[in-house]
Amino acid sequence: QVQLVESGGGLVQPGGSLRLSCAASGWSLDLYTIGWFRQAPGKEREGVSCFSKRDGSTYYADSVKGRFTIDRDNSANTVYLQMSSLEPEDTAVYYCAAEHIWRRPYTVQAMCTVALPYLDIWGQGTMVTVSS
Repeated sequence: QVQLVESGGGLVQPGGSLRLSCAASGWSLDLYTIGWFRQAPGKEREGVSCFSKRDGSTYYADSVKGRFTIDRDNSANTVYLQMSSLEPEDTAVYYCAAEHIWRRPYTVQAMCTVALPYLDIWGQGTMVTVSS
């Protein structure tokens, strides 16, 4: 199955930007629905943005709409999360996760919301800290 490695986290001031990367190996991401999730200290993990290449659909949590963009580089087998206008509330460990489209064909909304407890392909996470 696919393996995922996140990178790109760091310390950024409020209002700043970061671009996270989720590099996949083992299988093409064409066969997976991909999601970005985050877990803030003392809080549950939540879906941020999910993408399906099968139909090109995307989903964004209300808290990040208009500020975050999910996209992918097919040649690099990598999915990105471009984050702008960052707020202290965005501070969290960010994870990417994948689900095979033949195993569980989630919609992007389902992937980012109800599917979270059932996902078992995760990266190791990358820390994002928004602070002045």
